Formats: sequence, structure tokens, C-alpha cells
Amino acid sequence: MIDRYTRPEMGAIWSERRKIDHWVKVEIAVCEAWAERGVIPAEDMDAIRGASCDLERMKEIEKETDHDVIAFLRAMGETVGDASRHIHLGLTSSDVIDTALSLQTIDGIDHLVSELDKLLSAVGDEAVKHRDTIMIGRTHGVHAEPITFGFKLAIWYDELRRHRIRLLEAREMMRVGKISGAVGTHANVPPDVEESVCAHLGLEAAPVSTQILQRDRHAQVISAIALLGTSLDKFATEVRHLQRTEVRELEEPFDPGNMGSSAMPHKRNPHETERISGLARLLRGYVTPAMENVVLWHERDISNSSAERVVFPDAFIVIDYMIGLMTEVVSDWVVYPERMRSNLDATHGAIFSQQVLLALIEHGMDRQAAYKIVQRNAQRAWNDEIHLSDLLKQDPEVGEHLDGGAIDRMFDVSYHVQHIDRTFERLGLTAPAAAGS
Repeated sequence: MIDRYTRPEMGAIWSERRKIDHWVKVEIAVCEAWAERGVIPAEDMDAIRGASCDLERMKEIEKETDHDVIAFLRAMGETVGDASRHIHLGLTSSDVIDTALSLQTIDGIDHLVSELDKLLSAVGDEAVKHRDTIMIGRTHGVHAEPITFGFKLAIWYDELRRHRIRLLEAREMMRVGKISGAVGTHANVPPDVEESVCAHLGLEAAPVSTQILQRDRHAQVISAIALLGTSLDKFATEVRHLQRTEVRELEEPFDPGNMGSSAMPHKRNPHETERISGLARLLRGYVTPAMENVVLWHERDISNSSAERVVFPDAFIVIDYMIGLMTEVVSDWVVYPERMRSNLDATHGAIFSQQVLLALIEHGMDRQAAYKIVQRNAQRAWNDEIHLSDLLKQDPEVGEHLDGGAIDRMFDVSYHVQHIDRTFERLGLTAPAAAGS
């Protein structure tokens, strides 16, 4: 991933240096297991434990070998001396690569969960802050019925909690290693060595493997990341809609030194959330190669390798950037409650039509007849900019069932948000109300 979208911590996790360090860690762990079984002398283990790998030397050797693991082994061996003959004993390249990739992936997910917790906290705080900030709910992009801005954010909060669970599930699926040899049969490295190595590295030994760990595990990781990215895209799209000039209920942070347009000085564009939406397209695109990588020939082919070299680092780096950016947006955005309230009144009371419909039905009117009466008056209120309550009071068919006082009571916004506190209690964002309060 380009530097523009790479934050330091996640960039370090997926750096070439970190990957090769994990390779060294795996090789040493295997040697430790062999030493415990008397295969490698103690004096040789002293040298092996001090092993490292010079990246530049490895790249130099790879130009000759056209094989990164062989180049790695030679470069690592040069730091060990004669004892290097024990390194990679009974292994195949994927024993090292896949086990190390699991370690990198776990590091990456742990960092994502930490960053996601910051976003959850920011969204939760804003949800509670705006629990009672009235706004219009929209379906199909058209005014529906009143909600609160905090209720909208409660939806986001719950969705992010589910993503946290998915990431942890994917982490558990990847918390495995394999030290089982060229086709997974342990012909040259017994299962107990594999188990010792994995335990030393904080992993479980995969119950069965071919030359590789099966890629359904890896596909689950990328799918979880892409799904999280898609929710961030959903949230970003909401911000973008609410920032439109005609709506202007919400606005991204815009620092004094920011400039929205090279041509139009008045512009304050939602460029951060647009960036989130754009990057989410990359993440959804990464799902396809991750799925394709599940389908390999026989005990494996290498068609997954090239794609994974791109997809895994990029997916983690991109989603990390997106989480951080969304956290900044939520923490510092500008909310316009007055504009939310004025927009709610834009249809001149038509949004309260369901309360009128239900009241007429309750007072004995046929539902279809009542629907037509309310629809006629609601559309006139919207079109002619006359408040629906006034039109209803003038309608003789309505007057047969409802008096003016009953009509006025139907236009109380609090009716629509009377149960929102219960939603916040369910989410654990607020404490349950005391009994009898």
C-alpha cells in the first residue's frame, strides 16, 4: 500500500522486516524442538539462537536463486556458521511461510481490534450525547418518521460490535501453524515436533494440512476485513448525504487551514468520508482473490502466493487507515440540531400521517378508506405548504371521528422516540432505568 494510506504501526506489522523476523522465529522454534529430542547438539543451538537475516543479503542471493525461502536460509545460515546445517531440518518452505503468516495476521488483528475499540468508544459517546437530538428518519431517501441522531449512531455502534466479534473469530481461525512437511504427512518431521513448535509460538497445530494451511482460514480474515470496510463505507455515505447543502444536518471536521476546492473558496467537501468510500472498494475487491486462493491443485500449487503478498498487507493497512479516519470524523464532526429540526418540519406535518391513520382506524373507520383520506391531506400539506393538522381539522370526514384536541396530540414528536431509551439500555450505552421511575 502507498505511504499515503499507511499508518506506522500497521505498516510495521506488514513490513518485509517483520515478516522475515517471523521466519527466523519459526526456524529457531523448530530447531529448539529438535534439540529437545537430542537431534541438535546444545553447542549448535547456542549459535542458532543468535541467528538473524540481513534483508539486503537475502535480496542479493534471491537474484541468483529466484526463490525467497532458499535465499532466506542462506542469508540466515551465514549468521550461524556450521550449525546452519540443522536449520530447516525436515521442513518445506510453506511450513515457515504459513506459520509466520499466522503470526503476522494475529498481530494485525490485535491491532485492528485495539483501533476498532477507539471507534466504538467515539460512536458510543456521540450516540449518548445525541440520544435526544431529534431528526427525521428517511427511507428511500424520503422523509419517513422522526428518530434521533443518537438512535442512528446506536445502529452504527451495534454493527461495529458485530465486526469486533467477526475479527476475533477470524483471529481464532488463524491461530494455527503447520510444521508437517511437503505434503502434510509429517514424513520428515513428526507431529510432536509440530505441536512443540506451535505451542512455543502461541499457536495450535492445525489438525491436518497439506503443504499449506488451507486457505478458507485466510479467506475468512479478508472477508471479515472487507465487511468491516463496507460498514465504514455505509457510515461514510450517511455522513456525505447529511452534509449535502440541501440537508446540512452534519458536517465533517474542517480545520481553519483546510481548503475544499482549488477553484471555489466557499467549498467544504466531505473528502474524508469520500476517501473511506473509495478505499472500501479496494477491500471488497480483495475478497475475490482470497476466495480464489481456497481453490488450489491437489496438495497445493503456488497461485495463492502472489495474490497474498499483495492482499494481506494491503487489506490490513487499508482497513486500519479507514478505522482511524472514521474515528477522527466521528470525534470532531459538526452536528446541526437546529437544521435537523427544521428539516423535520419540511413536509408541514405530513410525516405524522401514520398516527392519524391509526387513530381513524381505532375510531372505527375502514383502513383503506382512512388511508385515502390521510394520504389526500398529507400530499396536499406537502405540496401546498399547509400544515397537515390544519387540513385535518377542516376535513369533515376526519371530523366525524376526531376532534381538534385529538388531532393536535398526534403531532407530538415525543411519541416517536418514547422507547429509544430502551434501545440504549439494550446496547449497554446507558444504565437501565430504576423501577418505578
